[in-house]
Amino acid sequence: MTAPERPLIGINGLLLPGESPALKLANRYANAVLKAGGIPLAIPPLGGPADVERLVARVDGLLLTGGDDFDMERLGLGSTHPSAEKTPAEKQDFDFVLARAALARGTPVLGICYGMQLLGLAEGGRMYQHLPEDRPGCQEHRKGAVHSVRVEPNTRLARLLGQDEVAVISRHHQAIASVGPRWRVSARDAEGLIEAIEKDEHPFALGVQWHPELAEEGSVQDRLFRGLVGAAAIAATQRFLAAR
Repeated sequence: MTAPERPLIGINGLLLPGESPALKLANRYANAVLKAGGIPLAIPPLGGPADVERLVARVDGLLLTGGDDFDMERLGLGSTHPSAEKTPAEKQDFDFVLARAALARGTPVLGICYGMQLLGLAEGGRMYQHLPEDRPGCQEHRKGAVHSVRVEPNTRLARLLGQDEVAVISRHHQAIASVGPRWRVSARDAEGLIEAIEKDEHPFALGVQWHPELAEEGSVQDRLFRGLVGAAAIAATQRFLAAR
């Protein structure tokens, strides 16, 4: 057995429904992983829980990407907002199994937009389903809105970014309202909306509501992907040493 080199990062994507459903993965996510030193691997939403467990056991890290809206009724969390562009049922179900498996195994994971919300909901968080109604008069967060977020001190996010405020690009109308046990808020916008979360006592579990993959090349936000890949490299090395 040879020592691991570049860590393998699994990436979920969008499921395009129709007569012949297809996986869609934007190149910007894969490129961000590649530039950070990882090898991107697209993950289609197929297979049962046992298949997902085997998959998670074989990747070194996981990137949960942006996507559509959650079907809250399917989750047993009340009515789904009429404005929701619902994620296909099979993908939503798969994504929750995938996220929970990664969190349970201690697999390094970075969630972006939908991916952050997925991490939050997977372990007891609550959602705002439609910000214009849930937080009337709040600043715009849809259609590539640019705004600042304030990073909480003494957090993993603060250590990664090395600064207490950053300008970000947003494309969402849903958001995390509160986090579950063992999670903490690591960034908020100027109005107090949760913009990043992280899990205590986990090698690397971080979610950001914005889209770092859309930031300019060389941005401080590249450090999020480098953080994921770095944590995945450590995980790969530990697995290699344990198997010798």
